[in-house]
Amino acid sequence: MTAASTPKGERRRQALVEAATELLVERGFDAVRHRAVAERAGLPLSSTTYYFVSLDELVVAAVEQHGRAELIRGAAMLAALPAQPRGVDSVIDLVLDQLLGPPAGDRDAELVLLRYERLVATFRRPYLRPLMHTLGAELRGLLLQVFTRSGIDVDARRVEHLIALVDGAVVNALIEIDPDPRGVARRMLWESLAP
Repeated sequence: MTAASTPKGERRRQALVEAATELLVERGFDAVRHRAVAERAGLPLSSTTYYFVSLDELVVAAVEQHGRAELIRGAAMLAALPAQPRGVDSVIDLVLDQLLGPPAGDRDAELVLLRYERLVATFRRPYLRPLMHTLGAELRGLLLQVFTRSGIDVDARRVEHLIALVDGAVVNALIEIDPDPRGVARRMLWESLAP
């Protein structure tokens, strides 16, 4: 048994993953560095290389933890959602919560920007692509269930279209320095989904 597989080792490894996840969400990929992660976790600098073969492995663990937490939150929201027809406004809120996270008041635009920076930055990190593909497929499945449970007939292709619509609306809003990218995405979804 190695020290990394002991309960104490697992706690330390998890503390490093949580610290890396926090840094990733707060400031993006460039913030996830050995020293910053170790300091955030309250562990020695050497612990990052002891528990992770490389910084890339630590980044993958952080991205997976964050992605899984969002999917768990989305699945819990879906489980609490009664299967019944609902209005377009309600469905749009559900879709945006899945794609952009819950509204964050004054920090909403900043958090949406950080989310999209992470998504775009994965292109330059090929080691993340398999994980992002898996997480993306699970997210699309959740969205399909949101529509199904809401009594709106859409297929997987239409879900892809709606995701692209939201992504395009958000990126354009960020380029235009619009303080409400969620509102821009809401309007685009409304135009696409309203009868």
